[in-house]
Amino acid sequence: MRAELCAALLLAAAACHNQPGTDQSPASRASNRAQFWLTTADRAHLLERQPDLAFAAPQSGAATRIDVDPSQRLQTMAGFGAAITDASAWLIQHRLAPKAREALLQELFGRTGNGVGFSAVRLTIGASDFSRTHYSLDDIPSGTRDDSLTQFSINANRFDVLPIAQRARAINPQLTVIATPWSAPAWMKSSGSLITGTLRPDAYAAFADYLRRYVTAMEKEGVPIAAITVQNEPHNEPKDYPGMRFAPAARAVFIGQHLGPLFAANGTHTQILDWDHNWDEPQSPLGVLRDSTARRFVAGVAWHCYAGEVGAQTSVHEAWPDKDAWFTECAGGAWAPNFGDNLLWNVRTLIIGTTRNWARGVTLWNLALDEHHGPHLGGCNDCRGVLTIDSAAGTVTRNEEFYALAHASRFVRPGAIRIASTSGTDGIETVAFLNPDQSIALIVSNASTEPRRVIVTSGATLFTATLPRSAVATLLW
Repeated sequence: MRAELCAALLLAAAACHNQPGTDQSPASRASNRAQFWLTTADRAHLLERQPDLAFAAPQSGAATRIDVDPSQRLQTMAGFGAAITDASAWLIQHRLAPKAREALLQELFGRTGNGVGFSAVRLTIGASDFSRTHYSLDDIPSGTRDDSLTQFSINANRFDVLPIAQRARAINPQLTVIATPWSAPAWMKSSGSLITGTLRPDAYAAFADYLRRYVTAMEKEGVPIAAITVQNEPHNEPKDYPGMRFAPAARAVFIGQHLGPLFAANGTHTQILDWDHNWDEPQSPLGVLRDSTARRFVAGVAWHCYAGEVGAQTSVHEAWPDKDAWFTECAGGAWAPNFGDNLLWNVRTLIIGTTRNWARGVTLWNLALDEHHGPHLGGCNDCRGVLTIDSAAGTVTRNEEFYALAHASRFVRPGAIRIASTSGTDGIETVAFLNPDQSIALIVSNASTEPRRVIVTSGATLFTATLPRSAVATLLW
């Protein structure tokens, strides 16, 4: 009964955020009003537009002041979204009817109607734990080698990942795609297997060419890869799904002497990101960046959420301010079932926290999983997708991660610039962005158990809003 009630609430919420006549485009706003979009922990409001807020001096009474300063300009944003894993793509491609699939992709990547405008995705180069089989893009018989990569092929992605990625980019041509290998092909590794092991030094050149060929092949298919990381979670060596330990010194040699020069020689413009692992070990990407040869080719550092604190992104940024930060993975799951708590944590940490700590893009983990937290082969048994797709009925549930992302992706355009905003008073946390059309999007969370009245100021603009307890909002003017 509880599950049925939750499903009904989510369907009602979808209807609320899908309501017509709520064009979120900045051009549609009244010049003297701010749009007010709200999600509450009790799910009474789910990305629901509230009455616009008039610009006016506040009435007397207690309030938390939020100062937004467009003159203080920080990093330029690429976008927000999630990973189109093998599992996610298979569910969307093969468990939704064509009309339902197209409607969902329009909602996820479009900007008209109810579209939330995801503008960043992550792809896996070969299998991850969220794949139905373990594979690489150059699998050959055990004990043999293919240094010339004659068997390289992206055919494994042609029936699910590639058509979903192609359609996403057709809907949103500004889509930023980041790609990551979980393992080099087995024949390149010390273990002779996709599972465990390290990259053999005599395979560095071949692995660099493997990544170059992937980038070239995907571009030919209409999915240009903006950036790659050289290894997912290089300090993790999982026992039941593809992975590969890749120490900082080895990554520096691989990037500086192989991948970077190969990309440069071939005119490959895809950026190289280091790390792609947790906040608790900033010394690992710092070790790569201290290598002067590797540093020339490293455009930025990618981060995950599973250990440490988000401020690690700023510690690396302060050491190397010319290197970008990207946030590339975090997943919720059955271990954290409370919608409201998860909503607040995702917005405060992954939307506000990562961007206030210099992230240019934010991608969560699986875009979609089924009712059994899969399909997967090894790895996480109880992860939650941004969406849940019932593999039999084809129904779609939008989870708390969806609403957290949408509060940013729907209103913060690619090319927006993060600007200064006060944050951290009375349970109120914020981040603000100046869009290319000069509209301002302010994302606000209220972690307090009480409603909070806030006064927003930005130059001559001044208005007041009341945030319910345990709620998140986007204000757009």
